[in-house]
Amino acid sequence: MKPKNGGRTSTVTTRTRRDWEENTLGHALGKKPERKKEFTTVSNLPIERLYAVEDLKGWDPAGKLGFPGEPPFTRGVHPTMYRGRLWTMRQFAGFGTAEDTNKRFHYLLEHGQTGLSVAFDLPTLMGRDSDDPLAEGEVGREGVAIDTLADMEVLFKGIPLDKVSTSMTINAPAAVVLAMYLAVAEKQGVPLEKLEGTVQNDILKEYIAQKEWIYPPVPSLRIITDMVAFCAERVPKWNTISISGYHIREAGSTAAQELAFTLADGIGYVQSCVDAGLDVDVFAPRFSFFFNSHNDFFEEVAKLRAARRVWCALMRDRFHAKSPRSWMLRTHVQTAGCSLTAQQPINNVVRVTLQALAAVLGGTQSLHTNALDETLALPTENSARIALRTQQIIAEESGVVNTVDPLAGSYFVEALTDRLELMAWDYIHRIDQMGGIVPAIEQGFPQREIAEAAYLYQRQVDAGEKIVVGVNRYSEGDNMKAPTLKIGAEVEPGQVARLETVRQRREKDRHAKVLKRLEHTARTKENLMPAILDAVRAYASVGEICDTLKTVFGAYREGRVQL
Repeated sequence: MKPKNGGRTSTVTTRTRRDWEENTLGHALGKKPERKKEFTTVSNLPIERLYAVEDLKGWDPAGKLGFPGEPPFTRGVHPTMYRGRLWTMRQFAGFGTAEDTNKRFHYLLEHGQTGLSVAFDLPTLMGRDSDDPLAEGEVGREGVAIDTLADMEVLFKGIPLDKVSTSMTINAPAAVVLAMYLAVAEKQGVPLEKLEGTVQNDILKEYIAQKEWIYPPVPSLRIITDMVAFCAERVPKWNTISISGYHIREAGSTAAQELAFTLADGIGYVQSCVDAGLDVDVFAPRFSFFFNSHNDFFEEVAKLRAARRVWCALMRDRFHAKSPRSWMLRTHVQTAGCSLTAQQPINNVVRVTLQALAAVLGGTQSLHTNALDETLALPTENSARIALRTQQIIAEESGVVNTVDPLAGSYFVEALTDRLELMAWDYIHRIDQMGGIVPAIEQGFPQREIAEAAYLYQRQVDAGEKIVVGVNRYSEGDNMKAPTLKIGAEVEPGQVARLETVRQRREKDRHAKVLKRLEHTARTKENLMPAILDAVRAYASVGEICDTLKTVFGAYREGRVQL
């Protein structure tokens, strides 16, 4: 019988990388050198010419990889991943009035989006009403203006909250906005236990990176802990916090810093809840994460895989959670806004596609793709559609969803995953030695690390060491323009007028009573959520509720960070 290879015989020769370097590589380099002396990731991690079995000496597949849906969850948190269910496709939406954004929500849902993500304007994010003097010029500009329950009712008009998952990007006033959402559900007749979604509610990353805070860290953690306890009992399907590395990366961190500081924030929240007497296996499964997906494809894939592995170890070994659901790191990913360029904005479609593909191959559960014009303004309907279609093409046409964790076993991917994991543990141990993430923030440690990384990256771009296509290379003949969405000047006076109407029509005695109760509750150890919910039902505004709490908790002022 002839061999199946047609009569040829083959000999398996065991060779080492050194053999290859001395023979094949050496001959090639003698003829033509490589393009540059050093190759690195976006985050400046040096990349070797070739990765081989030598880079994984002593590597244990069972301990490092396991299987999908099993600890350490490197290969994904679900056994079938996208063969069973695609990730939730979201587009960040919010601008102008509640009516404007409601129209966009309906548009996105009609075009195949499977979850809503709400962007709030700056006054709302800062806990200020639209008629606050400091809100002037900002109402409805970068997100939707929400002052009272009346606005939230309009925002979700015609949208059945028991059938749509909603993510709300808000932090310092998160308890107030969540209470408004719950009140809208009540008015729709939807039981709270059927609601699904996420409120970002990550104040620690605000102190580190985004700088949108109201109260100092300790009372802020108290509010978050109260929300976690309330939802664990009343809104069990709700993700009570989205621990967000996204903004840390947008501020200029490296991938390793994003990974480490995000997980360190997570440790802080878990510890705060445990210290309050909550059962870790009750609340931890409803914690989710939010990561950035930047331009360096393999670094982003490795970061997400390492994140799941580290979080599994933290929850199992440090916090002694017994349920594997508590060990899972479930994450939403958004493509990198900081990577988008105003120059040649059409190029951003390519960047977003690569970033989205990295997020999918990294195992995300939810994904937002930035629109090509988001570096210039809020997305137009057309650019939002292109961003959504990007996800749909990856899901339906690329074939990458057909098998679970297709990059597993790659020498390069596994070595890079291990390296990012070790770098994350090093940062976490350093933060532990400072007494935890809050003392570390107060000492300016993560802020300083991020500032130094951002400065180095910008120097490299300015020097042409890091290439940004259309900016510091291939920039000639830049005549590509994108139409932008403009928010009309009429939004602000209209919103202020609606707020005044609500104030005139609400029951004044009830309004005064609920705010007085809220202040009293804040001075006790009672859970704040019922009092906030009562205030919302009485049409107290975001600013009124936040100001009431401020009289008890005070306002945060950041100290000077020494670089």
